[in-house]
Amino acid sequence: MEYVRLNNGTTMPYLGTGTNTYGKENNDYNGELNGDFSALESAIKMGYRLIDTAISYRNEAGVGKTVKESGIDRSEFYLTTKIPPQDDYVKDKETVRKTLNQSLKNLQSDYIDLYLIHKPIEDEDKLKLTWEVLEEFVGKGKIRTIGVSNFTNEDLEKLGQFATIKPAVNQIKSNPVEWNNEWIKFMLDRDIRPQAWGPMKTTDKHRDVLTEIGGHYGKTWAQVLLRYQTQRGIIVIPKSHDQKNQKANLESLDFLLSDDDMKKITQL
Repeated sequence: MEYVRLNNGTTMPYLGTGTNTYGKENNDYNGELNGDFSALESAIKMGYRLIDTAISYRNEAGVGKTVKESGIDRSEFYLTTKIPPQDDYVKDKETVRKTLNQSLKNLQSDYIDLYLIHKPIEDEDKLKLTWEVLEEFVGKGKIRTIGVSNFTNEDLEKLGQFATIKPAVNQIKSNPVEWNNEWIKFMLDRDIRPQAWGPMKTTDKHRDVLTEIGGHYGKTWAQVLLRYQTQRGIIVIPKSHDQKNQKANLESLDFLLSDDDMKKITQL
């Protein structure tokens, strides 16, 4: 596994697994919870240690139970979860504290490696109080690293006006359909690490080019795409219910793309 150093001096894996359809009927994001976390179990057995969940996924507790029952020491995992922007979770500081403590309980852990604000909180007062409580939990050792998700450059600048701890990560959409390169450059220039959700979205044309490049390395289009992102400094969290694909995603880290191939992918 490759690791990236964040702006607070901690490290996290460059590649992990999303979980937003795990533990749900028909592997559907909106499906009823069914307690089937076999896909996460197989990912853990494959070697995945960065595991990304969220309160809005409704499966924090199932993720926590699966990690706990894996028999692998908690210190080997890097657990990420996210607080939603609605008043039910961020109305006031006591509400935020209750939300964070429930995440700790759900994940069956004394600490969370990375806690994100899932989407921008439009009310600046509530954004400020939420961030202040996240900083408070960092001070108590209950959260190691804090960050955001889906924050625009303007949102990040607004947060920077009062944050005493800079966000270490901003989880955004990035794939060949929407690279969001200017957004990514803005973050990298400010030592905020981009993390790509939905990294596998492509068109037939994209896959043709990626497949041709992959032929030079004995790799699939998906492995080339993931390697492109990690090689340029972006953390990725591809998700699969298929063991073969889970294994292939991990194997995207065992080769390097040439500068020419990196340029070809950038131009997609």
